[in-house]
Amino acid sequence: MNYWSEFKKGIWAKNPILVIGIGMCPTLAVSTSVSNAFWMTLATTFVLTGSNLIVSLVKGFVPDHIRMPIFISIIATFVTVVELMLNAFQPGVFKALGIFIPLIVVNCIILGRAEEFASKNGIITSMLDGLGMGLGFGLTLSALAFVRESLGANKLFGLTLIPGMQPSTAMILAPGAFFTLGLMLWGMNVINSRKG
Repeated sequence: MNYWSEFKKGIWAKNPILVIGIGMCPTLAVSTSVSNAFWMTLATTFVLTGSNLIVSLVKGFVPDHIRMPIFISIIATFVTVVELMLNAFQPGVFKALGIFIPLIVVNCIILGRAEEFASKNGIITSMLDGLGMGLGFGLTLSALAFVRESLGANKLFGLTLIPGMQPSTAMILAPGAFFTLGLMLWGMNVINSRKG
């Protein structure tokens, strides 16, 4: 088993947002700032890696007919840890991300990786899969947030980019998210077609 290929597939070849097309709800909702994208990436990657680890450990003991409730309980445990830690140590981030932290429990990326990969593979490869998928999710989310925050608010990490420039408010709203994500999908398809 090639560990490097298991890790890097989530960054490009099986990027959860740009290739598989899952996890769109938090992607579009929290990508209004790079700071939100960073914290959402950390939270999602922690839950992905931890839940993949535990699912790969218990897969032999879980009967098929109750595996999804067990997987969701494992994921919910990690999400609860993230929620409590953010609320205790980063209350501003916790408030900014709001409902999207508890909704990580039903994020298709995490459920999909638990069912498709971690329940069929070993501990190390499952953890690498979780890390790679989390990184792919985070890079896409951060790129989207960078464009939206810089054009939609004329700020980055709270600092004004170009004094006097009038920001395009549409970029902070849902249409800006869809437009930017569409351009990213187009760019990825162009790069892949040129590679082929």
